Order: sequence, then C-alpha cells, then structure tokens
Amino acid sequence: MSEHRYILEPYKGMNTRYRCPSCQQRDKTFSLYIDTETGEHIHPTVGRCNRESNCGHHYTPKQYFQDNNISFDTPQPKAYKPRPVTPQPKPVSFIPVEVFKASLKAHETNHFVQFLINLFGVEVASQLVSRYFIATSKHWNGATVFWQIDTQGKVRTGKIMLYNPTTGKRVKEPFNHINWVHKALKQPEFELRQCLFGEHLLIDKTKPLAIVESEKTAVIASVYLPQFIWVAVGSLTNLNAEKCSILKGRTVTLFPDLNGFDKWSSKAKELSHLATFTVSDLLERKATEAERKQGFDLADYLIKYDYKAFALPEPEATEPPPAVQPLVEVKPLEQPEPVYYFSKPEQPKPESWEQDINELENYFAGIALPTQPVKLNKCSTITNCSLFIESHFATVKANNGKRTFLPYLNRLQELKQVLTTNLN
Repeated sequence: MSEHRYILEPYKGMNTRYRCPSCQQRDKTFSLYIDTETGEHIHPTVGRCNRESNCGHHYTPKQYFQDNNISFDTPQPKAYKPRPVTPQPKPVSFIPVEVFKASLKAHETNHFVQFLINLFGVEVASQLVSRYFIATSKHWNGATVFWQIDTQGKVRTGKIMLYNPTTGKRVKEPFNHINWVHKALKQPEFELRQCLFGEHLLIDKTKPLAIVESEKTAVIASVYLPQFIWVAVGSLTNLNAEKCSILKGRTVTLFPDLNGFDKWSSKAKELSHLATFTVSDLLERKATEAERKQGFDLADYLIKYDYKAFALPEPEATEPPPAVQPLVEVKPLEQPEPVYYFSKPEQPKPESWEQDINELENYFAGIALPTQPVKLNKCSTITNCSLFIESHFATVKANNGKRTFLPYLNRLQELKQVLTTNLN
C-alpha cells in the first residue's frame, strides 16, 4: 500500500506545534504539513488548527499547490531501500505516588470543589471527589487536578485547570488556565501516554459507558445519570483509537458538545470495531440558538435541573461492583473454575426484551413528548422526558435480558401508560 507523501507533522512536543495563522491563539494549536521526502514544512499556512469548533482552519497541500500554480505529480514508486530498524518504544512514564498523594488535600481551597458543593451539597461533592480523585494544585490559587488513572491504578498524568467557584466556568482570561502535571514537574524525559479520565472506573463491568469531552462534564453527569459509567476524553479531537482501545467489547454512548455531533458520529463508525457506539443527539435537538453560540455541553444542560429529580430507585445489584483502591493493582483476581463431579449445571439463558424495546421506541417516536414535569408514580417525578427516555433506552439495550436492569424497562412501560392515559 502506497504511503502519503504529505502528512501532518507528528506530535513530538510543543516545539512541533505552532500559532494558528487564522485564530492567532496564544496557545500553539496549529499542525503543519511536511513533505516526507525532505522532512521540510510546505508553507507556514499549510496545516490544520485543532480548534475545530471555534476556528476550523485547514489548508491542505493540494489547495496550496493549486492556489500557487505549482505542479503536483504523484511520486513514482521508489527503488527498494532497506528500512532502518525501528527503535523500541520507550516505556510509559507515570506520576510519582508521593505527588499524587500530596494533591489529595486542601479541597476547601479548590474552586471546582466549591462549585460542586454549591451545586450538590457537601455529601455528594465528597463522593465525587473520592470517585474521581479530584485533586488540588498550587500551580494557581484554587486550581484543580483531574488525574488520568488507568485500570492498573497507575497515574498517567494530570490536567491542571482553574475554574470560577461561582459559575463553574473555566478561567480563560488573561490567558487559558490549563497545564499538565508532567510539564509542571519539569520532566523532559517523561514518556506520556494518556488514558481516559475516569478509566479506573472501568473495572465495573455491570454498567454501560458514557463518554463526554470534558472532565467537568463527566463528574457532573455521573450524579444526574448514575446508570452509566462516565468518562472523558479531554477534547473534541481526543476521541481516538488509542484512548478507546480499553473499551473493547463494551456498550458506549457518546455525548458530544454542541457542534461536535457530526465529528463524533464519524468517529463512532471509525471505531466501531472496538465497541458498540451510539451517539446522542440530545443537545442538537434541544439547544436554543443562544446555547449553540455558547457551545453548550451536557453539563450546562443538566445543571438547569434539580439533580434530586433524577434520583430514581436503582436496581439491586446481585454483586456489588469491585471497589477501586488508589495506587494499587486493581486487576480482579482470577477465580478458579468450579469443579463439578457430575454434569455441569445448565445456566439459565437470559430472556430477550427486544420486542418490548421496539414497541416502546415506536410509541415514543410517534408522540409529542411533554415539556412539563410528568408524575410517574407516588415517589418519582420526571422533569425531562427526553433525557429520561434516552438514558433508559441506552441502559436496557446494553443490558438486554438481565433481570437486574428490569426496573429500567418497567419505568419506560410505566411512562408509556401514564402518557397514554393523559393523551386519552
């Protein structure tokens, strides 16, 4: 298979990234195209800005050659040359344990934690801090560290960010307050290989996954929709095969920010060999024009509602999910196969809810959903029908036939009955 002659310069540190000629951001967000035969850049404007939603500059070599009347011939196959031996990849680096431990304190000064307390109260905020190991940094007063912890309990790196404690918005003036722990520690030989934020939670195999762009959104959404495991990729362009390789065989729902739906729909097809992906269009359907201009994400949408209204009774788990212990190997112990002295007992086959799911989907697709709260029963009121239906369908499809998750199917049937009664 022939190789492309002109490619975007591979990332080898920030010295291989440049200021975008279009948006002129102070941060280096621009990748240049190089000629693989010479290793040289084609032109300072020929490249792509990674701020796809807010800038979108992408000037290709072909466009440059056409605009400047430069002839471009596809290179002919070259005579065989023995390729040099590819050096072995360097081992992945990890953040020292003592640095990680030292960050898990001073939460009273952490602006993001203060925002969570104002939003959810001390008890829920404390649970979130423990679940995601939300940490504090002295890099800026009140800064937060979002650690990337893999399924082995190893800390790959941490993203340092500063938030407004009242609004929960990132501080972007007089500059964008984002940094990385491995850079702050000044470790030039650090071999970074990022993982998902929240990846340590994937040892729980009982729930479907939900992926969002930002770490903040994953934390907040986990309170409103706890039937999912919530993880984040960090940005629109970070949904890639390397980060998603850990999802092999899982059922995943993607919740892109506004203006990211088409990009992630394309990525879902590209990554379909790894997992079963569904892309939520909730924000695309519900957002106002003003919210589109602001680039709303799922967290912005959810916090308009009282999280307690989403607190539906959880099904009783047959086995509790394994607890995550920081800084230790979290591989589940291998259990020996049980010995049967006669015939192995036949396991009951799970029933299928396929027909029920199809009937319910057809019903809800054929009616106008109410915009006002709906009283489901004496104990539960649904404040957002669209979100309730979407999240419940994702759960029952991912756990089709598992009796532990039957309450989710029952609640959809109960909602259908309520709406049918009201319509009649």
